[in-house]
Amino acid sequence: MTNPTSANDTDVPDQSWIDLYIPSILKPYCRLARLDRPIGTWLLLLPCWWSLALASSGWPNLFYVCLFGLGALVMRGAGCTINDLVDKDFDGKVARTSTRPIASGDISILKALLFLGLQMGLGLLILIQLNTFTIWLGISSLCLIVIYPFMKRITYWPQVCLGLVFNWGALVGWTTITGELSAAPLIIYAGGFFWTLGYDTIYAHQDKADDILLGVKSTALKFGDHSKLWISAFYVISLILFGVSGHIVSLAWPFFGGIIICAFQLVWQIKTLDIDDPKNCLRRFKSNRDFGLILFVAIIVAHMI
Repeated sequence: MTNPTSANDTDVPDQSWIDLYIPSILKPYCRLARLDRPIGTWLLLLPCWWSLALASSGWPNLFYVCLFGLGALVMRGAGCTINDLVDKDFDGKVARTSTRPIASGDISILKALLFLGLQMGLGLLILIQLNTFTIWLGISSLCLIVIYPFMKRITYWPQVCLGLVFNWGALVGWTTITGELSAAPLIIYAGGFFWTLGYDTIYAHQDKADDILLGVKSTALKFGDHSKLWISAFYVISLILFGVSGHIVSLAWPFFGGIIICAFQLVWQIKTLDIDDPKNCLRRFKSNRDFGLILFVAIIVAHMI
């Protein structure tokens, strides 16, 4: 593990839109919130959209669609700020993460905490636009957000906590429309949980060499050469649960056609995955945005038939 010697050694993109258009004083904060890497926002947002569409009778309310988009952007950024505060010592020892704003010293701990307060405040402003039940449901996820960065220090299954956190929107989207929980959102939440176990195991393989040296844990290290088999099992379970949730709300046949397309997309992921090639792992991980969008569109079309 050495400090990066080129732009390709770090996970901070070279000459992104932040470098081109954002004032210098704001650039470190934009990078801290990962605004130049939207895949995390997509993966946090998509379960919100699934359940929002599932609970709607046709097109989901555009106001809520946009509100959840903004909320996912803000809360994903807050999660990254918490993660980088907790991991600042680890990040400084790894080439890929050593140029992150806190690890590199571009943002002090105090400034990062103030920025986190701003992010949480914005998140609360977004949350209070929703009904009371949903507000408290959203607030209840904060404990999971805070403990997640510590899980890789104590268990080979930190992806379990991530799956619980990143799919919380599958509950929130439903209650935004209905004001209560029921079987359908709980099952699509469970489906998203297993989906996350799969895609984040793929993501973890790009860091496994550094993780071994640092003494941190992941499902990638737990499963090793058997990772493809475990990822396949997680994806199969997720597809079954997604199908069950659609059946419960009596979605029409296009939804199940979408499930089949999603299944082919996941099969492609696994067949083309090279767990020993970090760049390949990152590309397959990012392709889960396409999976999530296909499922979202399938739910909407099925409601309109």
